[in-house]
Amino acid sequence: MLIVVIIALSVFVTSTLSGVFGMAGGLILLAVLLALMPVATAIAVQGAIQIVANGSRAWFSREHIDWPILGTICTGLVAAAIVLFILRYKPDLASVCIAIGLMPILVWIPKDWLALDASKPLHGFLCGLLGGGLNLAVGVSGPTVDVFFIRTMMDRRRVIATKAATQVVSHAAKVVFYGGLADAVVSSDWIFVLVAAPFAIAGTNLGYHILQRMSDAGFRHWTRWVVTAIGAFYLVRGVTLVAGG
Repeated sequence: MLIVVIIALSVFVTSTLSGVFGMAGGLILLAVLLALMPVATAIAVQGAIQIVANGSRAWFSREHIDWPILGTICTGLVAAAIVLFILRYKPDLASVCIAIGLMPILVWIPKDWLALDASKPLHGFLCGLLGGGLNLAVGVSGPTVDVFFIRTMMDRRRVIATKAATQVVSHAAKVVFYGGLADAVVSSDWIFVLVAAPFAIAGTNLGYHILQRMSDAGFRHWTRWVVTAIGAFYLVRGVTLVAGG
């Protein structure tokens, strides 16, 4: 019961956070689940919960979704899934933490150095390939996907809506990928998903209303710092795991 309460509260808080910034919540939720479950199971369960959270966020702002961009990103995601499936990839905790911890570096790269724009077809495909691949490999890809959106001419509502729709597809692929592993998901773990679903929707709804009060400049500024702080936590944990053997 204590684990259920912890997960429910975590889902509400992280869904609210993602409702505001379009990411970050999934990073924190995965950290909680990794402390409670095996790596592959945590990634699969987090993916299922994130489908609900991102799905509700996409629904609340569905009129702002850019469907052509979403389609291009999905082609890259399919390519990444095929590669990982052929390699029969399986995650380990230290590698997952270090990879996630290094992701925030991307949001600090000057625009002139890496001018990526998800609205451009090639860049959209790379967004799906890299972001989708990382989501499958380590469970999250928010900062990687964000670097393709934060520098576009899209306003915050269109960014949040399109990223949410992208993440629904990406998390669904992740659930299928890890759900197919015989030892990855225990049926009882899916109870957590059912319990978490209404909290995910409630948190997303709250985050959506907070977003409407935020300026585009504030949105971009705080996104960087929030993601960087979370990434630092993951990096320290990953290095600690490696140092500890």
